Amino acid sequence: MRTNKRRRQTQEIKQIRYIKQDIRRTQASGGSLLNKLKAYRDHHAHALFSSLGRLVASPFNSMMTIAVLSIAISLASGFYLVVANLQQLSGNLKTSAQISLFLKNEITEAHAIQLAETIKQNPAIQAVNLITKDQALAEFKTFSGFGSAITVLKSNPLPNVLQVLPKHTFEDQKELEALLQNFQQSIEVDSAQLDMQWVARLQSIMSVSECSAQLLNLMLGLSVLFIAGNTIRLELQSRHEEIVIAQLVGATCNFIQRPFLYTGFWIGFISGIVAWFTVTLMFLILRTSVENLSSLYGGNFHLLFFSFFETLVLILISSSLGILGSWSVLTYQLQLTRPK
Repeated sequence: MRTNKRRRQTQEIKQIRYIKQDIRRTQASGGSLLNKLKAYRDHHAHALFSSLGRLVASPFNSMMTIAVLSIAISLASGFYLVVANLQQLSGNLKTSAQISLFLKNEITEAHAIQLAETIKQNPAIQAVNLITKDQALAEFKTFSGFGSAITVLKSNPLPNVLQVLPKHTFEDQKELEALLQNFQQSIEVDSAQLDMQWVARLQSIMSVSECSAQLLNLMLGLSVLFIAGNTIRLELQSRHEEIVIAQLVGATCNFIQRPFLYTGFWIGFISGIVAWFTVTLMFLILRTSVENLSSLYGGNFHLLFFSFFETLVLILISSSLGILGSWSVLTYQLQLTRPK
């Protein structure tokens, strides 16, 4: 206890000396803009590295805080990646939501090709694929199991088929319904088919996933704010005497807040990096199993990881949350310690 008290007193004396040196340096500058900028730079450099030194000086408390924050950030960012991979998977399934146009028997192959080119010019259409009568018959013989019975027929009863893939398949169901009705009214089309119920279900799943990700990110972001703020509150209590002495010698609120804000920055910054490594490691462990499962279903699905830009955004958001949580606590607590 005595050793800790002596250390605290030594830190307070050093802080007072540093404040006095800064005041003298600023006064001696004679109002020079260059000297003021240098003093401002020195203030921030000292606050930046001294706050990091305090975190290193108490490794257990720092590690516990960073561990809790990194878990919260990992959950939020991990769920974001899960939704991004689901969106990639839904993109691969868009061909299952295509519209099949069964043309009338009198429509020749040349006419079907001309109709396909006309449909492609529609801005709401992404792609059009023509399946001719001969291609349809060959496919039917291969997969139906009635190949020998088909050979008895004198003519090919199957029509030419156009497979139409609309754009924005999962975004606007009404637009799909209007497009389907438009095709059904075409004189070349005998019937048009689209499983609207399947599309509606997939739309609902993606909407729920995106909404859940946003709500989870909001809740976990608030938890990061509260944890960072509570950490700074405890730091303020442990350095209460130092803050009071600094206020008595004329230190401004900005000067007192600066090291605590940088402490919040370091906590958020390190937690964001740890969260990135955690999520990346988890997805690396899952990648082989997911890709093996995809190959069993004949797919070519690959897990998405954080891009360079997404990594920067993750670290920026976590650092900003640490600073914001620190600032919210400092604004209130320093008003209570201000000398009357």
